[in-house]
Amino acid sequence: METLGERIRKLRKQRKLTLEALAGDELTKGMLSLIENNKANPSMESLSYIAERLGVEVVELLEEVSTYELRALLEKAEILYNTEFDVRTDEYTQLITLVEPYVPKLTQGYESARLLEIYSRCIYYEKKSGWQVFSDRAATMYDLMNIIPRRASIGIFRAFVKFTEHNYAQSLSTLLHERSEIEARNAFIDPMTRLDLDYMEAVLLFAVGDSESAIRVMKSGIEFSKQERVFYRIDHLYRLATAHAIMEEDEDQYAYYLKKLTQYGDFTEDKEAIFFTKFAEVHYLNSFKKSYKEAQEQWDQFLDKGKYSNDYSPFINLEKGKSFFGLNEFEHALVALEKVKIADYTHHPFDLSIFYEKDAYKALCYMELGNLIEARRLAGLAMQNISMMPRTPYKDFILETYELLTK
Repeated sequence: METLGERIRKLRKQRKLTLEALAGDELTKGMLSLIENNKANPSMESLSYIAERLGVEVVELLEEVSTYELRALLEKAEILYNTEFDVRTDEYTQLITLVEPYVPKLTQGYESARLLEIYSRCIYYEKKSGWQVFSDRAATMYDLMNIIPRRASIGIFRAFVKFTEHNYAQSLSTLLHERSEIEARNAFIDPMTRLDLDYMEAVLLFAVGDSESAIRVMKSGIEFSKQERVFYRIDHLYRLATAHAIMEEDEDQYAYYLKKLTQYGDFTEDKEAIFFTKFAEVHYLNSFKKSYKEAQEQWDQFLDKGKYSNDYSPFINLEKGKSFFGLNEFEHALVALEKVKIADYTHHPFDLSIFYEKDAYKALCYMELGNLIEARRLAGLAMQNISMMPRTPYKDFILETYELLTK
């Protein structure tokens, strides 16, 4: 933490002032040097004079942590916190070490609230206890400052914590409680915050199996986005809509939302949106149309056009494996399906159910190759994984596979 003298010296140097220039007519250069080196304490009159010449309030000089210092700290923290996932190493540990000495002094202002928010999340990600205390402090400060987007972000994160534990009902309850509190305090919610809340609510409603309410919230978000001409989250909402249409085998809705996603991806050149669009097409061909040859050809043509992150490899190998299975190339199917590793960040029951299918497909491959012991083991594993998931076509497929191999 900076001393009073250190704060004065830092501000003086930032303003490119010499000791003599800052001292002016009312202080001597020597006295100012003693103050900066913490060898003399200025009177309130001298402190007011120094603050005026530095262009700051006296209170900023007296604060143990100045606003400027907190801004500099927050800038470092944001850079670490926003490190790309693919290259992240020990950034959360670095952030805890960086922010922890300041925590007792983070009592007011945006910088303090944001640092507490980041600090609390890092503690959570590092699986340490007590993160909620700092999250609560940040939320209270955001409420006092009426900073709705950041306050909503904390509410969404609290729901997300339960979501990662696969406690979907509690996650939805947490989100709805947080949303009601935010809306009760604020007559106006900015459009992007509203869309964040709509998207998360629709995701969680689908997760608990309340598709009717999920569709209502999802469509409301899409319409609101169009009316306000704020297309934030629109691709995520379209993905939800596409996934639901696929599972319902509603070809008209599937074609409509897939077209919207394609238009969005082409316009924004968003690689993630472009990939999801093609994945949805191939997935629909494999899982619902049983057009395995067409799915394989489309996948190969698409993948030949560009390189994609390793994050996409589970999706790629899953659909490759399903295509090979449908084409009776069982050994090739097993090679592809063995490469499917469910990412740690996969938590939604729809996504998990899609990936749990891999063991059912592997079971069927082993059955065709004559290894019934391994086939039954894998069918049992798929059944165990899917048991707590809501009903979907993927769950139905796993149940059918299990019954086929155990009857």
